[in-house]
Amino acid sequence: MKFVQIIFLLSLPVYLISCVTQKRIPNYIENAKDTTTNIETKFPELRIQKNDLLSIQVYSESTKPQVSDVIYNLPGISTSSSAGSSGSSSTGQPASSSGYLVDVNGNIEYPRLGTLYVEGLTKLQLADLIKKKISDSVLTNPSVIIRFLNYRVTVLGEVAKTGTISAPGERMTVLEAIGLAGGITDYGQKNIVKVVREIDGKREIGTIDLSSKDLFDSPFYNLVQNDYVIVYPSERKAKMVDQAIVAQRISLALGVITAAAFLYNIFK
Repeated sequence: MKFVQIIFLLSLPVYLISCVTQKRIPNYIENAKDTTTNIETKFPELRIQKNDLLSIQVYSESTKPQVSDVIYNLPGISTSSSAGSSGSSSTGQPASSSGYLVDVNGNIEYPRLGTLYVEGLTKLQLADLIKKKISDSVLTNPSVIIRFLNYRVTVLGEVAKTGTISAPGERMTVLEAIGLAGGITDYGQKNIVKVVREIDGKREIGTIDLSSKDLFDSPFYNLVQNDYVIVYPSERKAKMVDQAIVAQRISLALGVITAAAFLYNIFK
């Protein structure tokens, strides 16, 4: 009889923990209402960072572009790959041999122009820099087309599939990134999502509420290359972990007590 009472007392905490009231999990943009506005949607202008891989194509009005233009272009880069698939291979990974890698000092080595410091520049600014240097030499009215070959973000935490996501274009929102990661699990917090971003060698951390109507006004709604999106577990998940630990300990204790009672009955 005492043995049954002991089991009941040890099982009581598990029952009490399981009866804790759970908070409702918010939905995506649940506070927004149907509306239309004339406000123009603005996208952040991407700036070149260390370890970026760039596709740079030069064209001019030369009558012999195969002679004059080709010396300013890397071999193996075609117009279609730069504009369409962003220089990606069939596996979805950028072809490192077909682009200009920004080194740890923020430089690229460009044919005939030498070392160019590009970190912090936009694509337009870099294109203007290259056009000015080439125009001062031999090409007439050159055009410069620049693409990012390794635009990617990383999603971590309570999503269906964590990892790095490569985008075929040069724009991705936090909703798109989470969608490509399979969405937030039942144990993730939609109202507290962190975005870690590195700008000019300094890290910034922003908090986004995916349930808020002001979501689209956040400077972290539109992601930039190499951002980290972190979805934190909810209190419900933390309580489930605590319950699992308590249940495991109680199970172990019950096992010890059962074994002790069994041995006691044998040798008494």
